[in-house]
Amino acid sequence: MVTAAMFLAAAAGVGAFGWSGEVLLLPIACLFPALWAFAPTRLVAGMVSMAYFMAASRGLPNGVSIFYASDIWVGLGLWIAASLLFVAVHTVLWSPKPGWHRPLRYLFAATLMSVPPLGIVGWASPITPAGVLFPGWGWGGLAITAAGLTVMSTRAWPLATVAMGVAFALSAITWTDPAAPKGWVGIDTTFDYQVAGNHADYEQHMETIALVRRAAEDGATTIILPESALGIWTPTAERLWTRNLVGLDVVVAGGAVVINESGYDNVMIELTGEGTRILYRERMPVPVSMWRPWEEGGATAQFFGNPTGRIAGTSIAPLICYEQLIVWPILQSMLLRPDLIVATGNGWWTGDTNIVPIQKASARAWAALFGLRLVIAFNT
Repeated sequence: MVTAAMFLAAAAGVGAFGWSGEVLLLPIACLFPALWAFAPTRLVAGMVSMAYFMAASRGLPNGVSIFYASDIWVGLGLWIAASLLFVAVHTVLWSPKPGWHRPLRYLFAATLMSVPPLGIVGWASPITPAGVLFPGWGWGGLAITAAGLTVMSTRAWPLATVAMGVAFALSAITWTDPAAPKGWVGIDTTFDYQVAGNHADYEQHMETIALVRRAAEDGATTIILPESALGIWTPTAERLWTRNLVGLDVVVAGGAVVINESGYDNVMIELTGEGTRILYRERMPVPVSMWRPWEEGGATAQFFGNPTGRIAGTSIAPLICYEQLIVWPILQSMLLRPDLIVATGNGWWTGDTNIVPIQKASARAWAALFGLRLVIAFNT
């Protein structure tokens, strides 16, 4: 009992500190494979997985209760439900016997939680710290981190821990957050949607246009707005924005909702004084609150569609909100070698949780790994 309690406490600590929202603490998550692999029983391994996952996603209950304006118990229910796939995979694949099959089982579990369908809820992946451990190393850094995590599930875990610790120390000494290219600006906003389903009204559009004008006056040439900044996209909204951008030598990209026959697409739209176009359709909207494939009216998931977009002559890897928390969208985008990452979100519902800081930390880590510039724009 004492041993099990120690494993659970350690797993919860790794999840809580590693996923605190501070990018330089992400490497703590790399300790999870060792805690999982050396759990004394399958039951404890499952409980270790749950403790890690639930500690990492601890902001979810409060966020859900705000989003749905509901009792905290609704949030707690979804929090537990979200952890079940992660826990089930790691419980089934755990093995009591040491040997070559144990690291292969961990690698298989990590892969399953990185790609659809299970990767849809593959939050808190220990591979995300690769950008902190090996900034600028790209796919090589990703492969080394994956190898290190695999070794963490073997008896050589102390060696892997020391190696990752050295890599982290060297990186931390010279760490600088990925910055935006010259002329690119991400505008953060603080619009309060209060109730899920509310969208930008005329007043919000005009306030946002004023922010864009101010940024242009300050020298910005490419301006990124948060998810949902443009509300439900209509011909009227398009005319409003186009008319107000005439005479401004800027390109604007902002989030909007585009209605389709079965629900809607969560998109990024490019806007200039000459017209507009859809730049990107979100590949993975938030499950349950947005993506509900069992009923009509929800957001459409593109999954592997449009992994990159092009704005102002620059190839971008767009990540809207939830896509910053999971693995495959960014890796799919990187296969096409974009010039920079554009990360947007609408965190009005997150309250005083650390959900938005975790999203931003993940985006920074991925940008650092591939040596790319980064533009972030959030509504909070």
